[in-house]
Amino acid sequence: MTIDWLTKLSHWLQTTAFCLAISAIQFAVRPGRSYELPLVYSLCIGTVTWAVIDFGRHAFASARETGWPSGVAGAVLPVSGIVAGYLLGTLAGDIWFGWSSWSANPDARSQLPVSITITTIAGVVCTYYFYTRNKARYLETKMAEARSHASEAKLKLLETQLEPHMLFNTLANLRVLVGTDSARAQTMLDHLVAYLRATLSASRTSNQPLQTEFDRLRDYLELMTVRMGPRLHYRLELPTELAHAQIPTMLLQPLVENAIKHGLEPKVEGGSILVQATRSGTELQLDVIDTGVGMVHGKGGADGFGLQHVRERLTSAFGERAQVEFVPQLRPGTGIRLSLPYMQ
Repeated sequence: MTIDWLTKLSHWLQTTAFCLAISAIQFAVRPGRSYELPLVYSLCIGTVTWAVIDFGRHAFASARETGWPSGVAGAVLPVSGIVAGYLLGTLAGDIWFGWSSWSANPDARSQLPVSITITTIAGVVCTYYFYTRNKARYLETKMAEARSHASEAKLKLLETQLEPHMLFNTLANLRVLVGTDSARAQTMLDHLVAYLRATLSASRTSNQPLQTEFDRLRDYLELMTVRMGPRLHYRLELPTELAHAQIPTMLLQPLVENAIKHGLEPKVEGGSILVQATRSGTELQLDVIDTGVGMVHGKGGADGFGLQHVRERLTSAFGERAQVEFVPQLRPGTGIRLSLPYMQ
């Protein structure tokens, strides 16, 4: 059994504050008595009640997950804690003052009903307070897990949409080369096999190191270089210290594909594409910059297939902590920057 002692300390301090409030109320009702009397008994009874309930709940398997035992045990435990708190706490107080609350003394015996009533009410209220807090914490944990699973499922769905999109385009290009240049088609096929092997490995996880993403981009750009020849030039800039940064899989692929298909291919002389990673504090910045014909509305632009999916994947993974924006570029050309939390 693993016990979070900081949490236990927090619970005990809250219980102590509750006991101080009860003793203050008792003193206000009967100011003629010494404040030490209600203070000592309240602290002794409250501490024993808290210890029996808070440590006792770890004896039940259900409490390890929810923070509170289920069924009959959930009712018996607080009753046992309150009874033990009253008996042992009163005994501890008696030892402190050197008398017996159960003696034949009429004044001591007259206080028993009051003490029992206060102990019962305080025990029930305090138990309910801690129960609702544990329940709320348990529900928050479950909600966070559900959101995490939903995000992972959405990312996987987006990946299944992106990968066929890229594959179909590549196969169409390969089909053209088979009839016109079989040697280049063979080279392209070799790169395609390497690319698909890397993609298969990456599909088993939602995140991957930035180095893996850049390696796969290199395979893809080599595929495009075989088909476009000297019309395509590319540069990948990944600092060594960022190689292990974690990002969603297939994040940059749609942007690079857009840059080639909608920016460089329509340009007679072709152009270049730059993919670079930088870090600014706790933020990772990924730039995809091309010297193509520029953004065309509806075709690789703000409402294009690839960019739309990149936005959705970043939103699903990071919410408002990630951004997609167009960076100023010399015209013609397009630059897109992804800003997301740096994770390692």
